[in-house]
Amino acid sequence: MLDIKWMRENREALAEAMRKLNATDAPWEKALELDERRRELLAKVEALRAERNKGSKEIGRLFREGKKEEANALKARMTEIGQELEALEAELRQVEEEFYDAMMRIPNIPEPDVPVAPDESGNVVVKEWGQLPRFDFQPKPHWDLGEELDIIDLERGVKLSGSRFYILKGAGARLQRALINWFLDVHINEHGYTEVYPPFLVRSHCMWGTGNLPKFGDVLYRDAEEDYWLIPTAEVPVTNMYREEILEPGSLPIYHVAATPCFRREKVSAGKDVRGIKRVHQFEKVEMVKFVEPHTGRDELESLIRNAEELLERLELPYRRVAIATGDLSFVAAIKFDLEVWAAGCEEWLEVSSCSLFRDFQARRANIRYRPEEGAKPEYVYTLNGSGLALPRIIIAILENFQQPDGSVVVPPVLRPYMGGVAVIR
Repeated sequence: MLDIKWMRENREALAEAMRKLNATDAPWEKALELDERRRELLAKVEALRAERNKGSKEIGRLFREGKKEEANALKARMTEIGQELEALEAELRQVEEEFYDAMMRIPNIPEPDVPVAPDESGNVVVKEWGQLPRFDFQPKPHWDLGEELDIIDLERGVKLSGSRFYILKGAGARLQRALINWFLDVHINEHGYTEVYPPFLVRSHCMWGTGNLPKFGDVLYRDAEEDYWLIPTAEVPVTNMYREEILEPGSLPIYHVAATPCFRREKVSAGKDVRGIKRVHQFEKVEMVKFVEPHTGRDELESLIRNAEELLERLELPYRRVAIATGDLSFVAAIKFDLEVWAAGCEEWLEVSSCSLFRDFQARRANIRYRPEEGAKPEYVYTLNGSGLALPRIIIAILENFQQPDGSVVVPPVLRPYMGGVAVIR
């Protein structure tokens, strides 16, 4: 959620930001109109309450002085004030509800250096690492490799749950577990994150806090009867750990990492997206979440991205860093960089991490604040998150990039201790 004070004072900048984001339906003008009406109503309500408080004391004095007629006239006025207040307070509640709803539907303001473009065609590759693998044979896509190695069972996944579900078997399941454990160990032991194991079901207010609601309600899974939502990413429960809290001086930065399943209603698409395990309804992901002081935001973002890139480099997977353009920016991000790995069998770049700085956008929605020092006024924290990393696309990249002519797959050296010493999946 944006700062309403900033919105009042920067209407032109706000309008320009919405144009850059293609957010033509964002109700920012309505929010400002409602804010003005809200402040008018508040002023009237406060004036009437003050008049009522003063009048109540005055009535007692008049009765004590024997001025019964004046006292009764003032009592009649107090009754009128009560009726006026009741009507004004009802209108104020309605206006505040509409104002809050409008504010929740306005996207974050992009950072000045975000590439400006109407859609993903304006995304900019800002870094490339590693050499694309070369083969003296025709590399296979993961859906063929997985079936031949008997480590991915697409047919039985569909039998259990329908399209876009799958089963990992044997070395496939072990490879996923090895990746998750290695990711966690690196982030915890080398990057300074504290692991958390959060609930996978959250209440609506958590989805609102991270900005998943109301905009993305149609791609989330929900148990409406008990108001539970299946998390689309660990970002949701981990960020909301500190909702409605004021963090004490010296407690920032806070780094958390969590491995969770993620559940998303992937929309049906044509072409290669349908095949294999690239775009599915349920997948595992290791998520990094940061709570930091505002002045450190951009440095913390670079550090977050490097934490993810280091994993790809140690896995020896070629990747590129992509700066996301305004027209492709997420609702909550002020700036975002995607990390994409090359998959030789699919012959395409696959996103395995999105690293974002939200400034105080999520903190305002979830009311997460901190005290810079003892006795200081609370301020909103900055939040960041990034995948470190997302599965099963890392599995896809490993299978397709490290495949051998006989159909076997070499296990990256860093994972072999987590695979019980297995060096090749046959």
